[in-house]
Amino acid sequence: MSLNPPIFLKLSEENNSKFVETKQSQTTSIASEDPLKNLRLASQEVLQKAQQSGRSKCLKCGGSRMFYCYTCYVPVENVPIEQIPLVKLPLKIDIIKHPNETDGKSTAIHAKLLAPEFVNIYTYPCVPEYEEKDHEVALVFPGPQSISVKDISFHLQKRIQNNVRGKNDDLDKPSFKRKRAEEHEFCDLNDSKCKGTTLKKIIFIDSTWNQTNKIITDERLQGLLQVELKTRKTCFWRHQKGKPDTFLSTIEAIYYFLVDYHTDILKEKYRGQYDNLLFFYSFMYQLIKNAKCSGDKETGKLIH
Repeated sequence: MSLNPPIFLKLSEENNSKFVETKQSQTTSIASEDPLKNLRLASQEVLQKAQQSGRSKCLKCGGSRMFYCYTCYVPVENVPIEQIPLVKLPLKIDIIKHPNETDGKSTAIHAKLLAPEFVNIYTYPCVPEYEEKDHEVALVFPGPQSISVKDISFHLQKRIQNNVRGKNDDLDKPSFKRKRAEEHEFCDLNDSKCKGTTLKKIIFIDSTWNQTNKIITDERLQGLLQVELKTRKTCFWRHQKGKPDTFLSTIEAIYYFLVDYHTDILKEKYRGQYDNLLFFYSFMYQLIKNAKCSGDKETGKLIH
């Protein structure tokens, strides 16, 4: 995929340069007992201090929150924004949130906080129009017609070819226009002239699995290319009862999609470029894990 992403803030470059690396090398193996322990993250000292001082005020709405305001999508007063990493993504992300999804329990907020230039969150029934952009947009959701990440470019190219053929059926079209369309029809995805054939936006649904049907069957999402992720195990502490451990939280799905996209589509070695998307998630995971081991119920209450 060839994209020209927006100019990234200097702040992100400065903060993301401060990595906390573990002894083992980066891996996304599903066999790992704790897939979060090898992440390359910015310093979480600011979260440690905030956790010790307790809830703080949102400077926008005045609400009392822990770490960040899930209504305004900003860090709270005792978490200086300049100490929060900003992540540069290779494409735009739309998140469609179910109206019954509790804001304070949604991990989709993490993506908006950490990659604000690239992420938008919509509360259903508010859904953007994708009808004219189905050749550059895909939806992450499992199903019988879903494809793997590595096949995205091929299927988007097919959509463009079909669209071109449809236009060429117009016999009244001037010959020079038909010729130009035919040339575009057989574009090589690696050709710099064919940048318009690449994925530009990916959609995620933020909802419990039992509530997804209302959104996934919406006519505005019909016809979009559906992508299914490789099997990975969730670390989410609010795991849905009765569901397999391969059902990921929203932020996990976003993270793993980007890792696969980086290696399978961009054909580049993954070096932790998107690990900071799990900046809040990994910290909360460790907090709750420690609280469970020590029997500390107050920590769990604080972050809810």
